[in-house]
Amino acid sequence: MAVAELVGVWRRIILGEGKSWVLFEHGTCVILVDSEGDLAGQAVDILREYGPVRPGTPSGDFNTITLTAAPGWAVTGHHPDVLTYVAPDEVTTPDDLTAGLTGRGKRDRDGRELTVVHVEDKRPGRG
Repeated sequence: MAVAELVGVWRRIILGEGKSWVLFEHGTCVILVDSEGDLAGQAVDILREYGPVRPGTPSGDFNTITLTAAPGWAVTGHHPDVLTYVAPDEVTTPDDLTAGLTGRGKRDRDGRELTVVHVEDKRPGRG
């Protein structure tokens, strides 16, 4: 999925004003509320710690949210402000388990590669 499409999806599904967020290459989004300073740097620090999947730890856990504002799922993990978008065309079987495993894998890649592709700055006077 192109970056512009991912940005559009996240703009539709993130609820609430004043939530800045940072998008990573494979669809993982880190939401930053009441943050100061370098948003991308803060998001990289969070995803470096909470993105990679380590067997036998909470990092392997996930929940799925079937989206209504966009087709597909948001996959959560062990940090409440880290979510990964999974589009319907990314799964072979359109169910929560398959979407969750796909999202967890994408979060793992983003947590290891740490490539920021978009910063949405919603701080007052900035975005």
